[in-house]
Amino acid sequence: MKKVNDVSKKKLFKTNEVCEMFDISRATLFRWEREGLISRPPRDWRNWRLYTAENVEQIRHAMEGRKEVA
Repeated sequence: MKKVNDVSKKKLFKTNEVCEMFDISRATLFRWEREGLISRPPRDWRNWRLYTAENVEQIRHAMEGRKEVA
């Protein structure tokens, strides 16, 4: 898992970067989006998701909640 503290160095993250950062699958990330656990990220001209630092922080909270349940 990459350092999540590196978020401040970059403004936008692709889906695969976020998945690698948190060691989660795309399906999990997209499910959290659908369920409203994280807000929907903005999209680029290709309609690809670009996650912001705020989105990454929401994912971090979702991960913490997942650890508490396990």
